[in-house]
Amino acid sequence: MPGKLQPEILRKSVLDFTGALRSDLLVGGGIGEDAALIRVPDGILVAASDPVTGAGKNAGKLLVHINANDVACKGADPSWLIVTLIVPDEMGVSYIHDIMSEIHETCAEMGIAIAGGHTELTDRYEQPVLSATILGITRHELSAKKIREGDLILVTGHVGLEGMSIIANDRPDLLYGVLTEREIETVRSWGKDFSVVKPARILRDFARYMHDPTEGGINGALYEMQEGSGLSLEIQRDNIPISPLTFRASEKLGFDPYNLISSGMLITVIPPESLAEAQAKLKAEGIISGVAGRFVNGGKLALSTHEELWEVLAGKKI
Repeated sequence: MPGKLQPEILRKSVLDFTGALRSDLLVGGGIGEDAALIRVPDGILVAASDPVTGAGKNAGKLLVHINANDVACKGADPSWLIVTLIVPDEMGVSYIHDIMSEIHETCAEMGIAIAGGHTELTDRYEQPVLSATILGITRHELSAKKIREGDLILVTGHVGLEGMSIIANDRPDLLYGVLTEREIETVRSWGKDFSVVKPARILRDFARYMHDPTEGGINGALYEMQEGSGLSLEIQRDNIPISPLTFRASEKLGFDPYNLISSGMLITVIPPESLAEAQAKLKAEGIISGVAGRFVNGGKLALSTHEELWEVLAGKKI
């Protein structure tokens, strides 16, 4: 089945292969761990790598943001980018120029240097393959293994905002008759909200762990947090923000918004005693947050990791 590997397959076919054991690798590949932590002389090097699939417009901008988000979720400032572009020959150098221009502008705005990479034209693919790695330095050692019973789940952003933006940009016809033209334009504008770097900077001093929900949406992220922590969750769905536009689209198109890709949301695990100060700092920067639940001992919640976007884009949900 296309898309992100299911956790049980990921464990057996990817995560069991770890190469040499090194004491300077503090956090490597794992369920819910989207970036590595490597001990270096000046602190901890954070490294994250992700491709862009399923997005046509703004793909270069999205490529930067999804990788910068993973680095920021480990408490680092995204600093250096390495990019790989494998582009169908018929799309040509003009496509490469446009994508690199978009990547350059986004990196310049965020203080990220483009340090290198690889670019080629190919006759083997019908769609471009865009992948990037971003690096940063931190003094924080954030990991799902740090989560403790009673810790709270603090969320910013809103459910499915990335998926809805991709639909509005690439398949707006699916939203005709569901949303007005003005509402579709509003959803398209959510593309400027994919970054979680700002709230992550605010929260990193309070956090035990941070995660941005990408493929599989917030349900997928919560599942990964259960697996990574070894604990269960009590979830307060009413405290998880969702736009009325997303809710209306999900009702009409038949998808689960809680399983829709959601770059732009940030999930932060913090101890209860840090909640008031953390939320006050977010509020001072105009960032709305809510407590979506807490970690408990007991049986695991049944949470789907299925990504809804691909079937929506293919019109299979209608």
